[in-house]
Amino acid sequence: MHGSVSRRRALISLCGMALGALPHFSWSRPPAEHELVVIGTRFENIYERRPNGEFGGMGVDLLRLFAQRHGYQLRFEIYPWRRAQELINGARADVLVGPYKTVERTRTMLFSGQAFFQDQVAFYVRADAMPVWEGDYHMLRGRRIVTLNGWNYGPAFTKAAPQLNISVTNSVENGLKMLTAAHVEMFATNRRDTDPVVAALGMQDKVMALAPLIDVQDAYFAYPLSPRFRDMPRQMDQMLAEMKARGELQKLARRYGVIPP
Repeated sequence: MHGSVSRRRALISLCGMALGALPHFSWSRPPAEHELVVIGTRFENIYERRPNGEFGGMGVDLLRLFAQRHGYQLRFEIYPWRRAQELINGARADVLVGPYKTVERTRTMLFSGQAFFQDQVAFYVRADAMPVWEGDYHMLRGRRIVTLNGWNYGPAFTKAAPQLNISVTNSVENGLKMLTAAHVEMFATNRRDTDPVVAALGMQDKVMALAPLIDVQDAYFAYPLSPRFRDMPRQMDQMLAEMKARGELQKLARRYGVIPP
């Protein structure tokens, strides 16, 4: 009898642990009327959760301005990047912050008409072991390269990728540590997210970004193909276009130290 009770309690405990391990969005309350569920991953100066739990960054500021203008409420949630994309593709959130636009992604999500920042995408290498990189991917065959899970690196990199020796990691910090530990020879990432981590880890003399760049990517807001609030994408496009015309979008980008579109 006691063994049966113990097994039952253990099973209940395991079920509770499994439920707790699922993404928060799956079990959160349904959105309130006029509430936009905003999702993303941690993007430096774009979409970040502060130590006090508050969200900040250029994307967050723009969404707060938008919500004030049009009477929306906001709920911010944060996920690994690939999972965030899956949620917007499945219409389980209203806004995805900061994706680059690709032909493949336009099949599963709706992009804002106006980008709101721009990224420089580069290879990082160890300062004491610099492979030759002149923009020719044939020269990188056999090189060990690490990329970030769910990221896009532009059409040239995507075309060359099947012939490259690529592994995947889930964070900029992990990519840099793999690089400095010589597990890989090159780390493909963007400078906005990576340079602050290089400084925080004290790696300024150990790693460097190579020229030429892999690509320059515009970043957008994105929505489900059939948004819950049908007017919302048009309203956002109008606000971003007006802000860009007045120079306000560029000013906000400079305040956060990011490249304006």
